[in-house]
Amino acid sequence: MAYQPFDLSGKVALVTGGNSGIGLGFAEAMAQAGADVCIWGTNAEKNAAALEQLQSHGGKAAAMVCDVSDQTAVKKAFGQTLTQFGRVDSCFANAGVSGRSASASFVDMPPEEWRRVMDVNLDGAFYTLQAAAKHMTEREGGGRLVGTASLAAIESSPASVHYAASKGALISMMISLASGMARYGVTANSVLPGWIETPMTDNAFAWDKFVAAVKPRIPQRRWGVKEDFGGVAVYIASDASAYHSGDTFIIDGAYNKF
Repeated sequence: MAYQPFDLSGKVALVTGGNSGIGLGFAEAMAQAGADVCIWGTNAEKNAAALEQLQSHGGKAAAMVCDVSDQTAVKKAFGQTLTQFGRVDSCFANAGVSGRSASASFVDMPPEEWRRVMDVNLDGAFYTLQAAAKHMTEREGGGRLVGTASLAAIESSPASVHYAASKGALISMMISLASGMARYGVTANSVLPGWIETPMTDNAFAWDKFVAAVKPRIPQRRWGVKEDFGGVAVYIASDASAYHSGDTFIIDGAYNKF
């Protein structure tokens, strides 16, 4: 039989925040590679639109409303995912929120704004990955844990300290999981996007001064798009990545090297 490392037939992937942007880029690519895919999101209409796209690829797909900052909701949605699909082979903790520009000053940041970002970006990832890890360690076959971080975690982000902190902590969590979960055949990695065209970056990309300052720094001279994340998702979810763990995949068009 020919070597087919990137064939995801028979595998099940879960993507939180999978109804748009990077999450949908992950989900679509894995569906095209043969995986069954479940996405979670908080917006039912966006879930339905994304589900229609995923189903067009011919595999099994589902979309569930879930606020990952609510641990009870996460446990319920993960249970529903297992009921519908029978297993989860790859879990992409991708759901996230940005820092609000009105709270740019660290010294004036209200605690509730700090908490809002941490609730989703860090606690939500913890709840999601914990549920997935429990499932993966209780069965044979291992699995893949993935966290969507950000370049903000490794570069200065003075206007969004809480966002940067949440993503930096996520990277540390994934590195620790890589070591702790290895005995169960579970890998853990982070994906660090650069400047990507998503609903989260719409406001920034509409600001001419920002575009003039940032876009020329990207060697490829373009913003990233969700399709740029398909390859890394398929690779991580596939058998080809079985020995690749504890890494940070930077997808930024070489922005951080320029």
